[in-house]
Amino acid sequence: MNSSTAINSSLNKLLTPQQTAEILGVSTGTLDVWRCTGRYSLPYVRVGKLIRYNVHDINAFIARRTLGHTGECYE
Repeated sequence: MNSSTAINSSLNKLLTPQQTAEILGVSTGTLDVWRCTGRYSLPYVRVGKLIRYNVHDINAFIARRTLGHTGECYE
């Protein structure tokens, strides 16, 4: 794999805040708050003014926040 292919492969895995918000079911404003306050550990990439999220990091974030059965039921 040459360096151009590696770069293109990496870029294909970066999502916009809008795409990321849609996947997570939150608003882009919520992502802004998480990023500025560090409330949740969701890594991001900043290039100039652009913010991008890596698909692998989003999947890892979801996996960390996935809970198993707790035996409690709330109605």
